[in-house]
Amino acid sequence: MSAKPSLEKRPEPGPGPGSGPGPDGPPLLELRDLHVGYGAIEALKGVDLEVRRGEVVALLGANGAGKSTTLKTVSGMLAPRSGEVLLHGERIDGITSHQLVRFGLGHVPEGRRVFGRMTVLENLHMGAYRLRRPDPADLERVFALFPRLHERRRQVAGTLSGGEQQMLAIGRALMGKPELLLLDEPSMGLAPLIVQQIFGILREINEQGTTLLLVEQNATQALQLADRGYVLETGELVMSGPAGELLSDPRIRAAYLGEHVEAEAEAEAEAGRG
Repeated sequence: MSAKPSLEKRPEPGPGPGSGPGPDGPPLLELRDLHVGYGAIEALKGVDLEVRRGEVVALLGANGAGKSTTLKTVSGMLAPRSGEVLLHGERIDGITSHQLVRFGLGHVPEGRRVFGRMTVLENLHMGAYRLRRPDPADLERVFALFPRLHERRRQVAGTLSGGEQQMLAIGRALMGKPELLLLDEPSMGLAPLIVQQIFGILREINEQGTTLLLVEQNATQALQLADRGYVLETGELVMSGPAGELLSDPRIRAAYLGEHVEAEAEAEAEAGRG
């Protein structure tokens, strides 16, 4: 079993996002037989999952399946009862979330959670707290990805729209220079046009070299963006594979796209006309 790394012996940062082995190389992130619980409730039951450098991996499932729990465990917000979380081949379970930023890990939580009384610019600076000062190149990158944030940089974050707050949450995470970015339900509560815009920007972020692990109930959007996907049901992985195969799988289409409901409705209508 791998020993847990100390902060003094943490892996040295690589040359930068997108460098090193690609999707065919060793996993950037690996979960091994992960068990996580809340009191008597076992939320994750032996989850095995991997994300390779440069990939977009989607984690699908209904409410309560364990998707957010998975991300919270990876980012150090929850401690596993057993199993391992490895980043760059080194164990990180047991290291706190604010320390994990130094390992190249960023987390955009469900519900955005921006600092509502701070300005957009102050929120972005908070994302770079581990650095002595924000890198102007990172700020320029965020404003290039999200021009609306530049326009509203002096505005108090709590007065932004839901879509703008989601942009800010993603931009704030990027200010920490993550190699791996965890995203929890980025489409939640957003209008369809804004969702398309957000997912287009996520594709661009990935193409710039950042690896993405995406939790999302919008299966179509998630699998159209992803390289691979996993499906969780009540804390257990029940399916995995290339995103295109999952998107065309009848079980996925029935469970997450509602196609069986449409087919039944059409059959009933046809029977009524007979």
